[in-house]
Amino acid sequence: MEYVISQADKAILREVARKQLELANQEKNQQRIQQWYQHNALQGERPMVHLEMWTFAQEILPQRLKCQGEFARWVETALYCNFLNQELFDDDRVTPDYFPLTYDTYFHLFGLKIKIETALDAQGHQSVGHQFQHILEDLEEDYDKLKQSEFGVDLETTEKKRHAIEEAIGDILPVRMHMNCLTSVPTQEVVHFMGMENMMYAMYDYPDLFKQMMNRIADDTLAYFHMLEEKRLILPTTSFEGVSQGSWAFNRELPGIDEWNKRPFTTHDVWGFMDSQESVGISPAMYEEFIFPCYKKISEQFGLFSYGCCEPVDPIWDNCISKLKNLRKVSISPWCNEEFMGERLQGIRVIFHRKPSPNMLGVNPVLDEDEVRKAIQKSLHAARGCKMEITQRDVYTIHNNVDKARRYVQIIREEIDKHWK
Repeated sequence: MEYVISQADKAILREVARKQLELANQEKNQQRIQQWYQHNALQGERPMVHLEMWTFAQEILPQRLKCQGEFARWVETALYCNFLNQELFDDDRVTPDYFPLTYDTYFHLFGLKIKIETALDAQGHQSVGHQFQHILEDLEEDYDKLKQSEFGVDLETTEKKRHAIEEAIGDILPVRMHMNCLTSVPTQEVVHFMGMENMMYAMYDYPDLFKQMMNRIADDTLAYFHMLEEKRLILPTTSFEGVSQGSWAFNRELPGIDEWNKRPFTTHDVWGFMDSQESVGISPAMYEEFIFPCYKKISEQFGLFSYGCCEPVDPIWDNCISKLKNLRKVSISPWCNEEFMGERLQGIRVIFHRKPSPNMLGVNPVLDEDEVRKAIQKSLHAARGCKMEITQRDVYTIHNNVDKARRYVQIIREEIDKHWK
């Protein structure tokens, strides 16, 4: 990709940038920013609500994009993603008054380059599925394929992007180097290079070798983080930075940009995230023995920490996840026992981060409002005495109906107003 923007595309981007700035400066947006700070400090008065758009963005973005150049279209997409939630759904996602740009870093675990086979729809446009080409079949026989991990940063490419965007819209929206939370998902990496079934067999057939591999993953991940530290690529996570799972880093506990200007940051200065959806098929005891040591070794390096995606955390809470002292948010997925977790999280400094079933919004063209209300009421009741956040994830279609999605958010707000104390 060439990082150039034509004059015609520049004019389009400037118009969209002005729209973002307008929304960023709205009083409602500014109020919600302050609510995020209070929420993450465990002082919020109500659950925060976010409808994650990226999984159904194909129904939202194409008709809006006007740029012709490939890079300009990438910038235009990023601009819209900064503010469309506020404009379309009126949830609690907030709009920044700048253009966030991340460094082009890379991390190839064990030096492996995983290839992906993708299946497209009948028109040959949209992906309808994919699979990974596994490199390892038998852990013992193929262990020598696990080489030294490779990681680094392409500063030249990052600078070309920054310069082009600044030249186009920098007088409207400043371009700010930005880092979302540090993320590590070791079991996902393992499944990508050896497959779920092979991973399960490896724990049984070669327990010591599997543990050795997981410890190597932890050490190589921390080596990658150390590279980021040395190159001063660890940036503050105290405002609009994503902390994964559809949430944001607004906080005053971690050091901000003033402190970063004085000294290099380490992983202890920022927010981190991990999950282990792939280990849901093993027992809690096996998770504790084979998976948790790697996760603990990595996660204890963070200043604040979020855990979990779609996997139920209740089976591994007492013996594992509850032991993570820097934990601030834990995912309460549709497969999680939310009543159990509500009891465990009452009165402690961990946010009950609820992920309602996406079926309520994504399956039927017509919203079943009674179903939504009952589900949200159940979650609100389970989370009483906790600090709560609601993120709707994994909705892959809204049936091209923005009004339905906006109404969904409105119903959640109505139930919070009625039932949250």
